[in-house]
Amino acid sequence: MKAVLDFKKMDGLVPAVVQDHQTGEVLMVAFMNPEAWETTLSTGKATFYSRTRQTLWTKGLTSGNVQLVKEIRIDCDDDTVVLKVEQVGGAACHTGHRSCFFKRVDKDQNVEVVGEPVFDPKEVYK
Repeated sequence: MKAVLDFKKMDGLVPAVVQDHQTGEVLMVAFMNPEAWETTLSTGKATFYSRTRQTLWTKGLTSGNVQLVKEIRIDCDDDTVVLKVEQVGGAACHTGHRSCFFKRVDKDQNVEVVGEPVFDPKEVYK
């Protein structure tokens, strides 16, 4: 059986949750269109569709922090993807943090930053 994703529900996109393949830590969430999906499958590198730039982007091409896909899962509705990846360089977030989910929120909606950045984005994205 071949995987057929349902890109119709979200105007041609599906959400992609990216996890560390060893720990299961959620590193980031992005979106894929059919071209990003096919590029990810053919290259083994996580590739997404940028909604703001309206173009494909392969994670880490600028920073070197690419994501090598180890396993792909799709949900029961075929409209969400989980990529289990090897995170090269240790940081998935453009802010330099390991995960994009580095802000912990308590019940009073106070935000605490968890962890330190792995790199300085001002040095990487010049």
